[in-house]
Amino acid sequence: MFHDIFDPIKERMNYLEFIDKNDRINGTPKLHRLRQIPPETGKFIALMLSASPDGVATEIGTSAGYSSMWLALACIETKRKLITFEIQEEKVKMARETFSKAGIENIVELVHGDARHLISRYTGISFCFLDCDKEYYLDCYEAVIPKMIRGGILIADNVISHAAMLKPFLDCVYNDQRVDAVLVPFKNGELVCRKR
Repeated sequence: MFHDIFDPIKERMNYLEFIDKNDRINGTPKLHRLRQIPPETGKFIALMLSASPDGVATEIGTSAGYSSMWLALACIETKRKLITFEIQEEKVKMARETFSKAGIENIVELVHGDARHLISRYTGISFCFLDCDKEYYLDCYEAVIPKMIRGGILIADNVISHAAMLKPFLDCVYNDQRVDAVLVPFKNGELVCRKR
């Protein structure tokens, strides 16, 4: 899937990488930055999604749609759709533009709203990438896990870079009998959970 990335997706990825890099250099306020994952993490989550069981693929925290494009590659490979949730209006607008320019509108369903309240509409979730505001991780996790099928995979981003803030979340997950979880010390830290 990484050898056959369509040109419109590559071009949009490059464009968002450029914006993200400049945001970090220019000191753009955190709320207005894209705060997107690095390409290596994109490849990691795409591989994990492609290896997950058949079912509904989800993402919580779309931002401008960069990680969604990586996940869309796995969805194309496995013939499924991605449902992605974003709460901020300006980022929803950017994500819609991303999906249009990348040509993946038929693969990605963008839901504008709070995943903590909307995820309950979905069943049979087999994959979830969690990358929203860190204070909502535990609430999102508790909303997703009951809807996840056995063998489903949930990945939470930034668990090393935000370890202190995420300690209550991590303590809860590591003690949760519903999942097996491991911290992958890769980039900003990825917590990988498998539903038992």
